[in-house]
Amino acid sequence: MAKATYKDAGVDLEVYRQAMARLPKLLARTSTPRVLPLDDGFAGLFQLDFPSQLFARNYQEPVLVSCTDGVGTKLKVAIAMGVHNTVGVDLVAMSVNDALCCGAEPLFFLDYIALPKDDPMLLEQLVEGIAGACVECDCALLGGETAILPDLYALGDYDLAGFCVGVVEKRNLIDGRAIEPGDLAVGVASSGLHSNGYSLARKIVFDMVGLKVGDFVEELGRTVGETLLEPTVLYARPVRKVLNHYRVKNVVHGIAHITGGGLHENLGRILPEGVQIVIDRGAWPVPPIFTWLQQQGEVEQAEMDQVFNMGLGLVLVVAPFYAESIRQQFKRCKLKSWIIGRAESGSRGVAWME
Repeated sequence: MAKATYKDAGVDLEVYRQAMARLPKLLARTSTPRVLPLDDGFAGLFQLDFPSQLFARNYQEPVLVSCTDGVGTKLKVAIAMGVHNTVGVDLVAMSVNDALCCGAEPLFFLDYIALPKDDPMLLEQLVEGIAGACVECDCALLGGETAILPDLYALGDYDLAGFCVGVVEKRNLIDGRAIEPGDLAVGVASSGLHSNGYSLARKIVFDMVGLKVGDFVEELGRTVGETLLEPTVLYARPVRKVLNHYRVKNVVHGIAHITGGGLHENLGRILPEGVQIVIDRGAWPVPPIFTWLQQQGEVEQAEMDQVFNMGLGLVLVVAPFYAESIRQQFKRCKLKSWIIGRAESGSRGVAWME
């Protein structure tokens, strides 16, 4: 009887080592002075404050903010396209954008990548996207895990999960409790679907309409695959600029990341009792991908509203005096924004303007 080996079972440790050797240079791109070296360690080390007086944060009551998320079935589009360096951006964005909703500064990020077999080139493409997004968000890619699971994933498939840790001074924590009637809702543009609703989008595009990723759609101005693979917007730098711009505290009262559940659920969850946000559906232009999907799938408007972001990736609820100033700051960061609604007294939640 032949002797069993790990390689025969589907895990080639030599190829795994080759794959791991590709990653240190990518992690090094994201390193900051707060990352402490621990070569070959079992964990990543990150000091909360700088040792030098020049860069010291001098936290008084630091609160750590943690988030985790994945990319979802958008990965199926990446696999069909053979393009894997953009879903890493989505992975970072989904967690970092959540942390921003508390007013946090993203500190570091960890990833978990599960593969059916060792694939050094694929792994490098994935981590390349993750590292690039971390640089864009000014956070360190502190470490991660690559799991080879030959009996759990089919060949060609893989999965991603991400974890972000940020920090905010307790006095600057944004939790929505300051939202009051008269506040304005500033919606910030998404780049498309971001990373939500792909099970419905794929059903419409590939099953109902019968298109392939390489098919060109005139209404969209590009191929199906290019449209669906558009990365999620990284809002970290623009939002941090807005939050750091004002000397007074009572400016941004709430921030919602518009993901699965749409405006109704994600904006509604940050509202205090007795306050509702009334949204003007005509206040912003809905990108073509949403109207095209709705038409092709004959999707009811209520279904669209609860599945997709409808062109808004982030909503800030702000004191009305500062709304236009905040919009100008987003414009300088090359992000479009609109005043999409107003806070009013009423039952807690989101309502549509009649």
